[in-house]
Amino acid sequence: MSDYGSGDELLDDVNADELLLAGSKRANPDHDGAQHPSKRTKQGSAEDQCTSIARSILKQKFGYDDFRHEQAAAIRNILLGENVLVVFPTGAGKSLCYQIPGIAFPELDAAGLTERQSTAATVGSGITIVVSPLIALMKDQVDALKRRGISAACLDSTKTYDEVKSINADMHEGRLRILYCAPERLNNEGFVESMKFVPGGIRLVAVDEAHCISEWGHSFRPDYLKVARFVEEIKAERVICLTATATPRVAEDVCKAFDIRESNVFRTTPYRPNLQLHAEALKTKKDKFSRLLKFLDKHDGPTLVYVTIQKQAEELADSLSKNGHSVACFHAGLPTERKLQTQDEFMAGSVRIVVATIAFGMGIDKADIRNILHYDISSTIEEYSQQVGRAGRDGKPSFCMLYLCRDDFWLRENFVRGDLPSRQSLQELLEDIFLQQPRSKLPDGGEVIKLNQLALSKDHDVRASPLSIILATIELRFGLIRAITPEYSSYQFEPGPGYNTRIKQDKSPAAKAIDGHSKKAKKWYTIDVNAVAKDVGLLRTDLIRKLNELNDKGVLRLKVSGVVNRYKILKKPPGTSKEIGKITDKLHAEMESREIDAMKRFEAVCDLLTDSQCFARALTEYFGMSLPDGKSKCGHCTYCLTGKPVVLPPKPNPTIDKAGINAILDACDVRDDPRFLARIAFGIKSPRVTQLKLDKKNIFGSLEDHAFESLLKEFTKACQRAGFDPNKKFG
Repeated sequence: MSDYGSGDELLDDVNADELLLAGSKRANPDHDGAQHPSKRTKQGSAEDQCTSIARSILKQKFGYDDFRHEQAAAIRNILLGENVLVVFPTGAGKSLCYQIPGIAFPELDAAGLTERQSTAATVGSGITIVVSPLIALMKDQVDALKRRGISAACLDSTKTYDEVKSINADMHEGRLRILYCAPERLNNEGFVESMKFVPGGIRLVAVDEAHCISEWGHSFRPDYLKVARFVEEIKAERVICLTATATPRVAEDVCKAFDIRESNVFRTTPYRPNLQLHAEALKTKKDKFSRLLKFLDKHDGPTLVYVTIQKQAEELADSLSKNGHSVACFHAGLPTERKLQTQDEFMAGSVRIVVATIAFGMGIDKADIRNILHYDISSTIEEYSQQVGRAGRDGKPSFCMLYLCRDDFWLRENFVRGDLPSRQSLQELLEDIFLQQPRSKLPDGGEVIKLNQLALSKDHDVRASPLSIILATIELRFGLIRAITPEYSSYQFEPGPGYNTRIKQDKSPAAKAIDGHSKKAKKWYTIDVNAVAKDVGLLRTDLIRKLNELNDKGVLRLKVSGVVNRYKILKKPPGTSKEIGKITDKLHAEMESREIDAMKRFEAVCDLLTDSQCFARALTEYFGMSLPDGKSKCGHCTYCLTGKPVVLPPKPNPTIDKAGINAILDACDVRDDPRFLARIAFGIKSPRVTQLKLDKKNIFGSLEDHAFESLLKEFTKACQRAGFDPNKKFG
């Protein structure tokens, strides 16, 4: 089944205002910054026992004699029931900070070191849930845990029906210790509901890549906003957030979301003395390949080469292969089987080089990666730091090279400039949501809006990623709506063995409704859960729960599709274009600020590598820390070795191509959106550009060597001549 959930009203009893204002509260209601009275007298011995148990597991299960850096302190506080934030660089052992507690809880219970609140605690030791963004990361860690005899599993979209059924059985029969899942699965009503009844409860929720929670993190993901709510709903005992790339501002956001005290933030410097950071400026991108071949001839060992786009990964891998290198490519567009094969071959050493887009490498536990090459400039310092941190985890010297080229700056700006919709598009999007979309009633009397985000994206020329952020911002900034569990528009099922007998033996009203109202085709039954619930007087929740139960028992095999996002209306929404216009102005200003911030992040990477200072020192100071032992330089980066900054060729500043501007205006009659026209000139795709097939014409990207702001200025003038008012107040 998909990682997205079918919908019901499971979340309607949550205090939305409280969540919006304060984020998730600690699961321990007694925590107020002081020790619990019943713990105070035993604190010293409890700390010692927790540390002793953790060290024993570290040695027996993982083969290490001692913890590194801040691992011991973080694990101890988790075992004592605290919420914790761990900010360790890539390769510093973040995963042990939740894996060891996940294994330790049965021993803690046996030693009387925990105070279990729920009755479920008396029948099991519970599980640890790890929220992680990538299937590759989950697979790698689960495989490693299983090799050590630790019961672990991951629920993801690659799992077969039988595999999911087996995982559910292990979980609810107390055999599973650690469960990995994607943040999107937290929308799945069956999953959320079942987590409330796991024997022993949810002892710990580990939030990997926790910087995704913060809108000021380098890869903000709206789905991560729901993790804090999930923690509250399932009454998780404690939380650990983990990231390699949290600036002080991002760390503060994460701590607020999960009520983490400052004393429970554990940081380790991102500085790695065995990593040699280098950069080289090139005149054109054509010069890169020969430099890459030269580097690979001089530097042996497993190597990752990072590129920006999928096609580039395939072409570069093919070129390296033709030059005799053992190489594979990896990007999100490849079949899952191919991606898993590439990961396995790289881990086993049968492939030396992987040319990949940003996703590859997260969570890959390969200690002997010798080289990281950035064929293109990274989009942020956080991304750069995370990727170079994948080299040399065994402590041996490793090399990280980044090729700087003015030609590549266009591609980075292309990504940034494509996410900000025009003011007009944003206004029309909000009018569609609040004035045109139908609303339906909830059992508690509230109202809900159902949105098809794919349709909204196409209708209003807004990319999928910024659309998700827009909806999250409406929720969090303005408090108008609250995302609740999405629902599927289509439910089908295939009967299992003895279906007819088993469904009739189930005397529940929901089972009778499913049996009596499902329509059979050749192989699959179809049921309209909304219509059936209304006809027979049941809650949609009851039908969905029963379908999931029958699916888990093998009575039927459920297939769902057509995700529809749902939003509960929290207070009276804007009712006129003028009222919506006020929100548009504020929201658009925020998105403009985010675009400016994204451009600054990209420029900061260039500044770090071309400034007159040690690369390692600049990188460490960006994250609010310093080099160890008062060092002012690493001694082996490009700047330290040469004593000179890397110098880029001067930035081109062509005069405006008036003929090129006119050619675009002649080919496209749009005059209400200067940004849309500037995107065409710069070569930026959007839903509207694709619909009009303008990306297939010669004008698309014809002025990509121009500054985007200069193009926007020229097209604004052209639209004004046609009657467009950029300062128009809506309504």
